[in-house]
Amino acid sequence: MNTPGRLSFLDRYLTGWIFAAMAAGVLLGWLMPGTVPFLNRFSIGTTSIPIALGLIVMMYPPFTKVRYEQLHEVFRNKRILGLSLLQNWVVGPILMFLLAIVFLRAYPEYMVALILIGLARCIAMVIVWNELAKGDTQYAAGLVAFNSLFQVFFYSVYAWIFITVLPAKLGLQGAVVDVSIAQIAQSVFIYLGIPFLAGLLTRTLLIRAKGREWYERHFIPRVSPLTLIALLFTIVVMFSLKGEYIVRLPLDVLRIAVPLLIYFVVMFLVSFYMGKKLGADYSKTTTLAFTAASNNFELAIAVAVSVFGINSGAAFAAVIGPLVEVPVMIALVNVGFYFQRHGFESIQSVAMEATRPAASR
Repeated sequence: MNTPGRLSFLDRYLTGWIFAAMAAGVLLGWLMPGTVPFLNRFSIGTTSIPIALGLIVMMYPPFTKVRYEQLHEVFRNKRILGLSLLQNWVVGPILMFLLAIVFLRAYPEYMVALILIGLARCIAMVIVWNELAKGDTQYAAGLVAFNSLFQVFFYSVYAWIFITVLPAKLGLQGAVVDVSIAQIAQSVFIYLGIPFLAGLLTRTLLIRAKGREWYERHFIPRVSPLTLIALLFTIVVMFSLKGEYIVRLPLDVLRIAVPLLIYFVVMFLVSFYMGKKLGADYSKTTTLAFTAASNNFELAIAVAVSVFGINSGAAFAAVIGPLVEVPVMIALVNVGFYFQRHGFESIQSVAMEATRPAASR
């Protein structure tokens, strides 16, 4: 089953595009020495205007897709909703926090980047993974809407607790990164609040003016590629500014990728198992698993760059997120289909037998 073939051209080869964007950025910085001074001219304080614009544009399309009006759908089955909340906002953040401490305790900025990724629940690419794995589209839309709103209001609080408060409480003084909640809240407002408001207004006004069918069939397909294009643009700019730091790229990527890989696989398998134990069907179980396992790496990159700076280890490590997540999620789509064939076939057989007319039995 060639499920990745259903992805768009950009989505299908995203891992390759990310590698290419990294290489292009490095070569641009090395072969054209004037690149860094030129880009630094477009800065306000420590904020790079090109990167800020790239990050904001990156976050805009996902918010235009969120069906806020369907948020009530996730409240129909309170047991599944409770499991989703537990996995997304308790288990996921804590698991990534523990993995970051275990693997990257000696690299505080890398550790912080992983924690930021763990706190940023997916609101964009999870729709792609869920659709490929034949999950429940309506339920996925409701969970995405809920996670979007939750992140807008609580991400900065979560980030401050997990980055500044908890490490100190655990005695990890050497790994503590002292960041105020105001710093994080400011970056969240700029890179999440602005796209959120723009996406909400766009959806509301255009559906009212043009209708839902036009909006879903014409507008969404036109703006969707902006996320990946802006991501690649941001990576090129970021890596063109790093210079000698990129020489250590292979070892750093491996060091960061290992805990990320463990996180994605564990979250998917545990969520799938728990969803099935609760009696959810395959489509809802798959939606729960991918929603819990995926992350909003765009937000993590934005916060890392805004709070710690473009040349920080946190910004570098955050970029590794999509590099690892994309191929892993495509592989997990096929794992989901395997579970569908082996874990749900008996349930499906019973259901089909029960619904078959008595005369045909």
